[in-house]
Amino acid sequence: MTSAPPRTPVVTARQFALMALLLALVVTSAAAIRTDVLSPAPLPRVEANDNRVAAGKIVRDTLRLRLSVVRARWFPEADAGPFVDVIALAEEGKAPQIPGPMIRVPEGTVIDLTLHNALADSTLHVAGLYTRPADEKDTVLVVPGARTRLTFAAGAAGTYFYAISPGAFSLRATGEQETVSGAFIVDPRGERPRDRVLVINVWGYFKDSTTYPNALAINGRSWPHTERFTGTVGDTIRWRVINASQRGHPMHLHGFYFNLTASGTVARDTVYAPDAQRLAVTEHFRPFQTRALTIVPDRPGNWLYHCHLGFHVVPGAAQLNQDTTHASHATMSEDAGEHMAGLVVGLTIQPRKRDENVTAHATRTLALWVNEGARRNFSPRAMRFVLQRDARVPASDSLEPVSSALILTRGEPTDVVVHNRLKEPTSVHWHGLELESYSDGVPGWSGNAGRVAPMIAPADSFVAHLSLPRAGTFIYHTHLVDVEQLSSGLYGALIVLEPGRPFDPKVDHIFVAGWDGLDGPERTLFNGETEPTPQVWEAGRTHRLRLVGIGLVRGGYYTLTQGRDTVQWRAIAKDGADLPASQATVKQASVRLQAGETYDFEWTPTPGEYVLSVTMTIARPPLLQKITVR
Repeated sequence: MTSAPPRTPVVTARQFALMALLLALVVTSAAAIRTDVLSPAPLPRVEANDNRVAAGKIVRDTLRLRLSVVRARWFPEADAGPFVDVIALAEEGKAPQIPGPMIRVPEGTVIDLTLHNALADSTLHVAGLYTRPADEKDTVLVVPGARTRLTFAAGAAGTYFYAISPGAFSLRATGEQETVSGAFIVDPRGERPRDRVLVINVWGYFKDSTTYPNALAINGRSWPHTERFTGTVGDTIRWRVINASQRGHPMHLHGFYFNLTASGTVARDTVYAPDAQRLAVTEHFRPFQTRALTIVPDRPGNWLYHCHLGFHVVPGAAQLNQDTTHASHATMSEDAGEHMAGLVVGLTIQPRKRDENVTAHATRTLALWVNEGARRNFSPRAMRFVLQRDARVPASDSLEPVSSALILTRGEPTDVVVHNRLKEPTSVHWHGLELESYSDGVPGWSGNAGRVAPMIAPADSFVAHLSLPRAGTFIYHTHLVDVEQLSSGLYGALIVLEPGRPFDPKVDHIFVAGWDGLDGPERTLFNGETEPTPQVWEAGRTHRLRLVGIGLVRGGYYTLTQGRDTVQWRAIAKDGADLPASQATVKQASVRLQAGETYDFEWTPTPGEYVLSVTMTIARPPLLQKITVR
């Protein structure tokens, strides 16, 4: 294994070819994904694999394992809920599993694996069953009915996976079939770390031109049927997370930072040296990427770890049964098992006996009004969080271009009283803040078994107690009726400053990118505008750019240019946490910002004309923020 600082990946031609190859290795033929055409013979039932038990048997230094690829019936939600007939992996003599049986061995182990293709009509394409590190393009073909024996050394320690597919890739024809993949973990020699393995699998197909039923699963289950993880204040929780899907997923942790300790792919892994590890609350997983992370919780309560793409966590869009009537009702439910679905897991942290969950006495109180006004731009509705700045209560239909930026101070406990003037319930999640669980903003979940936070009903209010141990750039946003309320404007920047430092808008610049409605190709708003107002900045001063991404899906590319040239800036923070010295460096002013991420950069410009461009989708031109420096 090598030690190197984390860095923003650049997709090379070789990696692009690998991605195309892996796309072909994770989908099945169209016949396997039809939910309305069932196989004539009874199919074995898929077992959700929690990745606690390794497959096979180790004899001396050799793992002996026999796997079969079979057709099976998968219930990703409730045991008696909707199902699909899929292709899955099974250890011979046992039930098929999603994700596939976990291969976990120490360094120095030899793998002696027999793979049986029990499909009568498909040749299997196999990736990931080889010695690490490897040539990522290596594959094995197994014809129908055949048994192939593979013998190889496990190789370097790390977090990997393997994937098997019959048939060529065509998303429009076959959808996504990422059910035939499993974790491949190689532990350091003489060690067996106490950790958990989480594998993301996605299944879906085009039922018609507009309907795409899908199952989005973590360890074979979709929320609220995913595993509930538990721990105690002060524990060190270690997770290996594998994105075995062809989609990217910005995975977000509520309440705490995690420490990113390693990153890899199907064929190789990089373990970061201690001084190169960084903190984050949201980390984007590119397709077929692996991560290792640690969490050290210091507060009790219920928390979430979930994908921050809106359509991957809401009822209907993230379920096999896409009943939009049910989904609309469910997203307004006070039951966390109703208003969320898909790529979500729960984490419950128990207090130690000597711990008390005490809220610090607030030294400041703010009033935040949830308003709806006249339609703007393309969104059918316009909603904003509006801060009350003096004794006058804002009018119920008053809106700002973007929800009010909240400027707070590190170490100054603050109560925010949220008044809901909408005709439906809402909530507020304080994204990235280290705060008490009850105030975290997930109705029916935040808090603990004896005291769970409610949704904020129309004409009602909720007091969020914010503790502020860290200065940085954060987000606050709705966590209920997510798709409609986020695309209507219920999100804003939350800035925490060091004590004694005032916010100076002449050098401190907030840029918030979000969606504008749901009709047609995604439209982007930049600080609430479709055509950002030109700005004038001072030359010779160091400016701080605070970038906030809170769109519903795919992230945006931010680039700062002068003419045809990309300028340079210095990266200073990610998700509100200062970057380690090895990463707080001067580099080209270009970054991809995913939903739920924030980045901070410093830039000392010379006089001239500059453009900060934001490209959210190739379907629409970039937004251009013009900046004149004098």
